[in-house]
Amino acid sequence: MAKKKRVIRSTAKLTTLDDFLGEEGKLDEFEAIVVKEVLAWQIEQAMKEKNISRSNLAQRMKTSRSQIGRLLDPKDGNVTLTTLQRAARMVGRTLRLELV
Repeated sequence: MAKKKRVIRSTAKLTTLDDFLGEEGKLDEFEAIVVKEVLAWQIEQAMKEKNISRSNLAQRMKTSRSQIGRLLDPKDGNVTLTTLQRAARMVGRTLRLELV
């Protein structure tokens, strides 16, 4: 079994983590993960403020508790904008997306 050749990178030309991730072709993937993590955290915080359990949110959204688990799982990126909007509305918030 051949060992994978180790690539030595020079840090002299890299200035930020974004530069590194861009060079590796992973910047978009990591940005998507971060956005989902922040949204999941914000929904959970709003649930705590309003004293809404996962089961109660599932009832309000007319869905299953396991679906709420996926919604709040920061690593599960397979959530539609419609679902995020409904969840935000059920916890008294609105979802706002913008291009910057």
